[in-house]
Amino acid sequence: MRAAVLQLSSQGMSSTKLYNYIRIASKKDVKVLLLGEYILNPFFKELQSMSLSMLQEQAEHQIKMLKELSSTYNMTIIAPLIIVKKSKVYKTIAKFAPASTAYYEQQILINYTHWNEEKFFDNAIKPLQAPLVFKIDGFKFGVISGFELHFDEIFTKLDSKNVDCILVPSVSTFESYERWKALITTRAFTHNCYILRANRIGEYHDKEYTWSFYGDSIMVSPNGELLTHLGNKEELMLVDMSHSDVVSSRRTWGFKEAINKRVL
Repeated sequence: MRAAVLQLSSQGMSSTKLYNYIRIASKKDVKVLLLGEYILNPFFKELQSMSLSMLQEQAEHQIKMLKELSSTYNMTIIAPLIIVKKSKVYKTIAKFAPASTAYYEQQILINYTHWNEEKFFDNAIKPLQAPLVFKIDGFKFGVISGFELHFDEIFTKLDSKNVDCILVPSVSTFESYERWKALITTRAFTHNCYILRANRIGEYHDKEYTWSFYGDSIMVSPNGELLTHLGNKEELMLVDMSHSDVVSSRRTWGFKEAINKRVL
């Protein structure tokens, strides 16, 4: 399975770079393309001052564009999007496939004083459900947000789905590189699956902070090995994954088998 991460800064309504990079990815036989958070929309802090009409116009434009790109290049595109429904604003991750579109409404949102998405967005606070899961050519993907990577309960929901790779769009900042690398490699190893993480680049400045989005999009193997990563520049990262490597890793370590013996 060949996938790719497109590491970009916020593009807003512009689509030129997306068209160009997706055309390149298609020529490289990429089946799945992953984008980071707040690439198709301005960063969260900027969203707070935007009108509902502007947010809706932006979402409609992005959805139309990504449907067209997915169909034209026969590629599945995973893209975090801010959408508006009945005057309410939701943080989602969209899956644009050539023949269908699906949305995953982020279940756990960051809620810190300086960055409170939970307060701003209208995503429901309710019992956790299984994240978005889909299959391409027998290879199974799960999709969660970067913040949701921190929660064991999300992985409990994913474990029963036997995914080969978890796709994680993120918007990591504040020099958190080492912490994120440790978290991703540990999750990939203990759940014996690939994790492909896309982070955005660029900066946002407010009165108190400079939010530097450092990139470092990475892929980690089912054995917890960092296989490849990007720097802090605009780049397209191509990755190859194997279902047989996932199966081999799970047989070698036996983590899931050990748990299944103890489930009543």
